[in-house]
Amino acid sequence: MAYGIVLVFEGLGDDDYWAVNKELGIAADGSGEWPAGIRSHTGGSTGSGWVVTEVWDSKADQEAFMAGRLGAALGKVGISPPIQVIESDLVNYQTPGG
Repeated sequence: MAYGIVLVFEGLGDDDYWAVNKELGIAADGSGEWPAGIRSHTGGSTGSGWVVTEVWDSKADQEAFMAGRLGAALGKVGISPPIQVIESDLVNYQTPGG
């Protein structure tokens, strides 16, 4: 069963998002060092902040990434923890045509 997570950040913008991705080794064209277990990732402006939505193979995969590479990248860039986290065990995750 896939695991979904939504992270809502207050007061962040494009520059912050790309700074974290640069620390992670992920380029704007989607190439780079994506973490093990991630199935999909989107990020975008909310007008007052930033939202990230991801689908993972498992919650354990996401937690390992957060505790390691992502936590370190957020700290290095100076990003505060998300103001809201929504988690879900996904019961019908499908990729188009898959």
